[in-house]
Amino acid sequence: MQRNGGGVGAGGQPWVLRRVRLTWLSFMLFFILVFFPLIAHYYLTTIDEAGGPDKHIFGPRPGGELCEAKHVQDLCRIRESVSEELLQLEAKRQELNGEIARLNLRIEACKRSIDSAKQDLLQLKNVISQTEHSYKELMAQNQPKLSLPVRLLPDKEDPGLPPPKSARSCRLRSCFDYGRCPLTSGFPVYVYDTGSYPWGDYLDPLVKQAFAASVKSNIYVTDNPSIACLYLVLVGELQESSSSPLPSPSELEKQLKDLPYWRSDGHNHVLVHLSRKSMTQNFLYNVSTGRAAVAQSTFFEQQYREGFDLVVSPLVHALSEPNFLEVPPQVPVKRKYLFTFQGERVESLRSSLQEAPPQSFEEEMEGDPPADYDDRIIGTLKAVQDSHLDQVLVEFTCKNPRPSLPTEWALCGEREERLEVLKASTFALVIAPGDGQLVASAGCGMRLFEALEVGAIPVLLGDHTRLPYHQFIRWSEAVIIVPKPRVTELHFLLRSLSDNDMLAMRRQGRFLWETYFSTSENVLSTILASIRTSIQVPAAPIKEEPAHEIPHKAGKLAGTDANLADNGDLDLGPVETEPPYASPRFLRNFTYTAADTYRAWNRAPGPFHLFPHTPLDPVLPSEAKFLGSGTGFRPIGGGTGGSGKEFQAALGGNVPREQFTVVMLTYEREEVLMNSLERLNGLPYLNKVVVVWNSPKPPSDDLLWPDIGLPIVVVRTEKNSLNNRFLPWDAVETEAILSIDDDAHLRHDEIMFGFRVWREARDRIVGFPGRYHAWDINHQSWLYNSNYSCELSMVLTGAAFFHKYYAYLYSYVMPQAIRDMVDEYINCEDIAMNFLVSHITRKPPIKVTSRWTFRCPGCPQALSHDDSHFHERHKCINFFVKVYGYMPLLYTQFRVDSVLFKTRLPHDKTKCFKFI
Repeated sequence: MQRNGGGVGAGGQPWVLRRVRLTWLSFMLFFILVFFPLIAHYYLTTIDEAGGPDKHIFGPRPGGELCEAKHVQDLCRIRESVSEELLQLEAKRQELNGEIARLNLRIEACKRSIDSAKQDLLQLKNVISQTEHSYKELMAQNQPKLSLPVRLLPDKEDPGLPPPKSARSCRLRSCFDYGRCPLTSGFPVYVYDTGSYPWGDYLDPLVKQAFAASVKSNIYVTDNPSIACLYLVLVGELQESSSSPLPSPSELEKQLKDLPYWRSDGHNHVLVHLSRKSMTQNFLYNVSTGRAAVAQSTFFEQQYREGFDLVVSPLVHALSEPNFLEVPPQVPVKRKYLFTFQGERVESLRSSLQEAPPQSFEEEMEGDPPADYDDRIIGTLKAVQDSHLDQVLVEFTCKNPRPSLPTEWALCGEREERLEVLKASTFALVIAPGDGQLVASAGCGMRLFEALEVGAIPVLLGDHTRLPYHQFIRWSEAVIIVPKPRVTELHFLLRSLSDNDMLAMRRQGRFLWETYFSTSENVLSTILASIRTSIQVPAAPIKEEPAHEIPHKAGKLAGTDANLADNGDLDLGPVETEPPYASPRFLRNFTYTAADTYRAWNRAPGPFHLFPHTPLDPVLPSEAKFLGSGTGFRPIGGGTGGSGKEFQAALGGNVPREQFTVVMLTYEREEVLMNSLERLNGLPYLNKVVVVWNSPKPPSDDLLWPDIGLPIVVVRTEKNSLNNRFLPWDAVETEAILSIDDDAHLRHDEIMFGFRVWREARDRIVGFPGRYHAWDINHQSWLYNSNYSCELSMVLTGAAFFHKYYAYLYSYVMPQAIRDMVDEYINCEDIAMNFLVSHITRKPPIKVTSRWTFRCPGCPQALSHDDSHFHERHKCINFFVKVYGYMPLLYTQFRVDSVLFKTRLPHDKTKCFKFI
């Protein structure tokens, strides 16, 4: 028992100890498992915070093992996101700082490059200037400069010419001394005083007075006979007085040889016989004129020297000017009578031919027609009249016939009576003299003059007759010439002509009459022009209007309006950027006289063979020699052309290099004018600006004019006239003129495109605002209309291009009555210019695309806003129609757009505008 008890007692103490130890171990294990992680977490967290935000060595890891609450997990995620963003922003900040540093370095490098480029540019400018000077020298060596060459005059000592075989064989090459008329002589003409030779007392007083007045106004006449190229002698028309008879042929021949500069044979002399009557005696028929040329209305075949003598028109209006308002209109084309003829046959001197047996037409054509040939003409014309197919008027007997030469048809009645009949005639018959030896007669010339004057188309029966100035005038454009054997077909021929052809012939006849026959000044000028053209001497330069410049102060450099310089969707290709370049002058002087004789004499109405020559000659489409388009430029992408560069460099509207001048009319609107001038800054192709100051009051002294980088010439005018807009100012050195109002508001791309269109249509008015005319049925008159429509007939010159050629015509050739009406109404100058150009070219103007920005917004009110403006323009149109005799304006529905107008180009297609 003790052993058991003792064993229990002894063995129970270790068990207790073991239990105590187990409890202690459990407690220690609990303490270690609970408090030790907490202490370690606190300790580690403290170390993490102490290390700073950049050292999260023991920071929380993804997964958030220690974040037991949900909101704690969200905060942890936010913290992690913010941390990442902060890291990214810091990296960007450092990158931007580096970029700024690099850009600063590039700026410094660019500044150094700009300074270097400025030096290079200065050197290039010097090189370009030297190159241009060298180019001009090379061009001068290879092509003579034709700008008013040095005038060469003949020597006082005349060497004389070898005599021709006979006076009948005289031609210019054998009887004219070209040595006295160098090409650059200016064609000086010496006119003998009519009172210094014996037959002067027998001259018709009206002819003598008219001739003297014409000589005073002619630019070629000189008082120095030693330098004269031509010597003019007036020998008729002579009138026999009751006290003393006319000089005999031998006496007249002796008197001619006694002239102080006759030089034994009369070379370079022209004997002028002007006829005022149909019955003009041929005083020079039996006079030996030597090498002197004869200019008169009547010639026999034995007397006339083809290519040397000159058939001239009769002098009808000796001292009086024709009234253009009394000239009948050219329309309607068909008049009351199809054709008319009034005349009485003068008996032939060869009356014995009337007894000869009748001959056939073939036999008559082989030799001179017999005396009864005119009887067949009479019978045929009477048969047409009796058929009543058309209303014709033929009368072969006169109550009061005018004296005429033998075999010629005498004129009937007074001139006023004949004109009334011709005004009602579509065609006017002119029957050539029956004597085939009479190649020209004053009677035929008088009939021709009267028919052309009133618009009756002349029909000449007889192809052997020489019409006035036939060497130069293409009479087939104004006269129907029918051989006498075709008289039976005359009626059919006249009825077969269309209205357009008849109107064209009537218009051409009116031009010939106005230009060469209408006044004594024109007759004398035509005689001299005929001789000068024959010897190929260019005409003298026409007078330009001197530009008396008003001094003005240039202000600050004008800026460029981005809205004006932006081309928008109108891509015009490359642009010329050159310094001011004047158009070449006097390049076509010898072309007109040597190659374009017929065209120059027969083109209405700018006969510079008759009037002085323009320095800037027009190049019309029919005359232009178009250049090729190959320039050596190669667009990227293969092929040639298509970009506009070839057009600009080689064709360019038929002129390789060209600029234009802006002519701006203004009247006391200084602020508007300054704004308009500023808008021209940076405009390509601009040569200079000519401001026509139309006010008698000069500009303000403190007015600062904008500096647009080009010359601005302010021109003082003598009076306030809208005609000043079209004066040929000598300050305008380009062929192209942009006439623009001071309140016009045009974009640069519009002006550029309009200029390029004009370069391809140089004979037209090319502009922006279109207008048209209309016929008022109720009032039977013409109206001016400014409404928008699908057609136009005028382009206003308030914004239009035209050739300077038309400035000469407007100021010096156009009838003065039109300019007077413009001054009277202070209106209609643009209509007058459109009438003139359409009358010359028979073409309508060209309208180009615009963006409806023509008028300046906010500008003061213009004259066109007045209520009476349109009423005056109605009157102007009707008055101009009376002066011209017809309505020259033509309608058109044609408008010009750019090739790429409103065309959207893909990005990859624009490479064609780059060049290598």
